[in-house]
Amino acid sequence: MSRPARITIDLDALRHNHRVLRRLHGGRLLAVLKADAYGHGAEACARALAEADGFAVAFGDEAMALRAAGVRAPLLVLEGVFSVAELHAAVRESWSIVVHHEAQLTMIEGCALPSGGLDVWLKLDSGMHRCGFGPDAFRAAHARLMATGKVSSITLMSHFARADESDSAFTAQQISRFDSAAAGLPGPRSLANSAGVLSWPAARRDWARCGIALYGAGAEPQAGLRPVMRVCSEVIAIREIAAGEPLGYGGRFVAARPTRVGLVAFGYADGYPRSAPDGTPVAVDGHRVPLAGRVSMDMLTVDLTALPSAREGSEVELWGRDVPVGDVAARAGTIAYELLCNAKRAPKRHVGW
Repeated sequence: MSRPARITIDLDALRHNHRVLRRLHGGRLLAVLKADAYGHGAEACARALAEADGFAVAFGDEAMALRAAGVRAPLLVLEGVFSVAELHAAVRESWSIVVHHEAQLTMIEGCALPSGGLDVWLKLDSGMHRCGFGPDAFRAAHARLMATGKVSSITLMSHFARADESDSAFTAQQISRFDSAAAGLPGPRSLANSAGVLSWPAARRDWARCGIALYGAGAEPQAGLRPVMRVCSEVIAIREIAAGEPLGYGGRFVAARPTRVGLVAFGYADGYPRSAPDGTPVAVDGHRVPLAGRVSMDMLTVDLTALPSAREGSEVELWGRDVPVGDVAARAGTIAYELLCNAKRAPKRHVGW
C-alpha cells in the first residue's frame, strides 16, 4: 500500500480564478507559471488555461520547457535573458523578455539580431529598488532600444512592493512615479500584480500579471477565488499520552491533560513548515484540530482529544478547502508562496480536465 500523502490540483478552480481576475482587471492578463506554477505543475496549468492571453515565467529554461511541451501562447520571461544565446532563443522561440538593467540593454545593442525580432517589456524602478531603471535612465533606455531597430514593441512595466498592504500609501506613490516616467512614451502598460488587480483599480492597465491569486492562495476569498491546491494525508496511528508527558522532538508540546494523539504521514520533507507552532490548524475528517508537537521530516502529530470520531485512516487536510494555506503560513511566520512551492514530494493529481 502506498503512503497516503497526496496533493490534488483542481484545474476547474484554476480556470474559475483566471476568469474572475481577468474580469476584474478588464484588460489582458498574463498567468504567472514560474516555479512550476507555484508548485501546481506549469505544463498542466498552461494546458488548462488555453483561454489565457499569455503566460509569464521567471527565466529562459522555464520558457523552453513550456515551448517543448507544445505551449504556443505568448510567453514573458520576467528575469530577462542572461546570455547572447538566450537572446537568440528569445527571438527563435518568440518569448517576450523583460529588460531591467544596463547589461541586458547593451547585450541587445551589441548582438546581431533580425530587424524587429524582439518584444521587450521595459521595467521602471518605481520604488521597490530591486531591479529596473530609474526614471531618467528608463526614458533613455526606451530611446536606445528603439534606435537598435531590433525591437518590434516595448511594453512599459513596473512592480509593486507593498500592494498587499491596503493601508499603505506607497503603492499610490509607485503608480504616480510610473505615470510620470512613462508620460508620452508609446506602448502598452503593465503595473498590476495579484494584489494590484484585487485592491488597486488605478493599477489596472493594459496587462496584468497574476500569480498567487490565480491559485486562490493568500487573503483572497472575498474576491470569490478558490484554492487550487489541496494537500492531504491520513491518520496512520493513534495513541494516548498522560498529562504532563512531552510529545515529539525537543518535548515542545507537554500534555496539559490526558491527550489523544494522531500521527499523520506528512512532514517538512513534504513541504509542511517545520516552524509551525502548536495550535496550527489541521482538518481531520473536515474538523479543525490543533497541531501538537514539532513537525518531523516525514510525520507530524495532532491533538485528537476533541474529535473522538477520528480513527486510523481518517483524512487529514494540511491545507486546501478547510484550512487555507495562508492560515498555515501565517502561523509558521512565512507566506503561502513558500508552502505551495515546497510541496514537492507527495504525488500530484490534476483533476477537472
